[in-house]
Amino acid sequence: MDLVRPPNVLLARPSPLPATAPLSTADEPLQPPVATAATAAGTTSSASGGPTPAAPPPPPPSMLFPHPLPMLNFTAQQVAQVCETLEESGDIERLGRFLWSLPVHPSACEALNKSEAVLRARSLVAFHTGNFKELYHIIESHKFTKESHVKLQAIWLEAHYQEAERLRGRPLGPVDKYRVRKKFPLPLTIWDGEHKTHCFKERTRYLLRERYLQDPYPNPAKKRELAHATGLTPTQVGNWFKNRRQRDRAAAAKNRSEMCRWIIIIIIIIIINKPRLVTKL
Repeated sequence: MDLVRPPNVLLARPSPLPATAPLSTADEPLQPPVATAATAAGTTSSASGGPTPAAPPPPPPSMLFPHPLPMLNFTAQQVAQVCETLEESGDIERLGRFLWSLPVHPSACEALNKSEAVLRARSLVAFHTGNFKELYHIIESHKFTKESHVKLQAIWLEAHYQEAERLRGRPLGPVDKYRVRKKFPLPLTIWDGEHKTHCFKERTRYLLRERYLQDPYPNPAKKRELAHATGLTPTQVGNWFKNRRQRDRAAAAKNRSEMCRWIIIIIIIIIINKPRLVTKL
């Protein structure tokens, strides 16, 4: 059996075998060297007759292999910091290799499974490797803080979109994605329970509608004030007002068209029934 020398450990160089000594095979165990009087005394005789120092004895097995398996001396906090750094860098492949190299000791696993950064990193790796079953299990089994909701919600929905596309064999349209979201709603572990409409929460939409009724054309100062109140950006607020004005104009045009259509229908009915009315009179 060949033994691999661990790092930072010095092994004694074995002495060469005599020319007449047969080579050992894999089936024949190596015989330990026979101690002689010279080696016991700490010296050997050289060819010139002078004493030379003997080779030091090999270290005991306990010094060669102090641990059966190498263990990483990382704390849970250090592991979480490494996961956050790799996640921010976007190097998902390196993040996956780092997670794979973590220790598997029960006490270490228990500490790592309570770290949100590690759980979020595992979710990202599972998503990018296509292991959606593992992704769903991690998200549904642990309660995450609001700081992780946006990213985990995005990969939750995207994973279900990809599964639906593979099942149907075609890209999904807006209606298809809406049906997927209805079929697989966000779990409460990554959602605060407040419904969203068109990517805005109900409270945000309520504030926007109130301000729109007061002033459909807010100036930049009012946009910044409303953005601060809703948590949106001034650009998002401006786009919402612009879209709302366009919808209102389209609705007004549709109402005018409907009114004209009904007026025309009423006139036609009157024209058709006019001879009958004259006859009755």
